[in-house]
Amino acid sequence: DKTSQKQQLVLADVSWDSVKVHNRIVSFILQHGYGYPAPAYTFGETLPLLQGMSKGDVDITMEVWVDNYGDAWKEMVDNGTVKDLGSNFPDAPQGWYVPTYMIKGDPGRGIEPMAPDLKSVSDLPRYWELFRSPEVPTKGRFHNSPPGWAATAINEVKFKNYGLDKNFNLFSTGSDAALSASMVAAYEKGQPWLGYNWEPNWVMGQLDMTLLEEPVYDPAIWNDPNNQACAYPVAYVAKGVNSSVAASAPELVEFISKYQTTLEQNNDFLAYMSQNEAGEEQAAIYFLKKYPDTWKAWLPADIAQKVEEALKEVN
Repeated sequence: DKTSQKQQLVLADVSWDSVKVHNRIVSFILQHGYGYPAPAYTFGETLPLLQGMSKGDVDITMEVWVDNYGDAWKEMVDNGTVKDLGSNFPDAPQGWYVPTYMIKGDPGRGIEPMAPDLKSVSDLPRYWELFRSPEVPTKGRFHNSPPGWAATAINEVKFKNYGLDKNFNLFSTGSDAALSASMVAAYEKGQPWLGYNWEPNWVMGQLDMTLLEEPVYDPAIWNDPNNQACAYPVAYVAKGVNSSVAASAPELVEFISKYQTTLEQNNDFLAYMSQNEAGEEQAAIYFLKKYPDTWKAWLPADIAQKVEEALKEVN
């Protein structure tokens, strides 16, 4: 029995949903395609898990937001304890969003364009009345990210430097869930909404939102804590494996290197989880059944065939 010769692999489960889904997709393919025993999952924060991977306690990490852990990640890659196997999905955006129907309208819902020329943050002062704040009726409301997030402080600095504090008021949403709920509530009523968000995120899979343009990202502006009046840098989201596993399982390295998804696919399976109260196992199956052309491109034909057979057994 070949399975007995293959080691049980350990995957890093961090606190957000997309990582857990990617881990379950990898797990299904490892078990049914490559004949590995069911992997184990270690739950924790990113940095301790990365340190665990460099020590060999964790084998695979499917989402390392490299900018947040730049020095630690670079050190592990440079000293050869982990291998960076490229990005999981294209560089992830974050910034300030409005519902697309504000700009383009939505004939199906009888919504006329309210702000047809709204493209950039510099257009916001002309449209502040659309976003009128219940607490401060002389200003528009901007939904900021929760207290304690790095983005929350950055948005405050941008706000001043874009001169938006004259026409807008920063509204603290209190939590990730409250931020999403405020978007969904406005969207369902076809009302204006303006605030911070990021992709991939379930709410972006569910709603059609437009990212407002900002001046092009410039490291000199961005790294000046009193300025930051430019676009957020897009995030490089890497996959990594422990180097000793890489040496003993070249087929694993080839598979994880080729593993790539789109932002739309991530938004889609996250929205599926939210709408169906589905767990990460179900979301992984949803992805595998919906996007066969994507995952077959990661695998040799005979392995892909085995995965396909196994998928037919799953309801």
